[in-house]
Amino acid sequence: MQKAPTNTETITLGGGCFWCTEGIFAALRGMLKVESGYSNGMAPPISYEAVCSGTTGCVEVTRLQFDPSIISLTQILQVFFDIHDPTTLNRQGADVGTQYRSGVYYENAAQAQTAREVIAKIEREQNINIVTEVLPLERYQAAEDYHQDYLANNPRQPYCQMVAAPKLAKARQTFKHLLK
Repeated sequence: MQKAPTNTETITLGGGCFWCTEGIFAALRGMLKVESGYSNGMAPPISYEAVCSGTTGCVEVTRLQFDPSIISLTQILQVFFDIHDPTTLNRQGADVGTQYRSGVYYENAAQAQTAREVIAKIEREQNINIVTEVLPLERYQAAEDYHQDYLANNPRQPYCQMVAAPKLAKARQTFKHLLK
């Protein structure tokens, strides 16, 4: 029997459609739970249809519970900033609206500091302007059950084939050292 981790952290990330991000983070070692949800908008209960309308202020997010002795927040954020475009406001590819904005939603001051340090380093090294918001997590709600493990459960769905699966393949190549 595997020993349960004594130290866990949770961070919530918005990087476009959660179908694209959830599968990538689930493939990383050290992940204890990966969940699609909504946050930083109207108070729950929220539905997918309402979020898609763009009127709730909510962002589609992936909430990660991880073991920091196996994978660090810095490593998670490096993956995060590689798998989406943090320079576009309220958009990821063809997905447009505030529900697709880029965000790091932290649970403590140390996470906020780490996020800001990673952003500053990437901006400096790549000479880009990152528009990712770094805010405390507010009003989180898990997405409906059918959104959980969406890519794994729906690999033939056209959006998954055209958008999510290629992102996962790229991440598997780029971050081999972090995979389970």
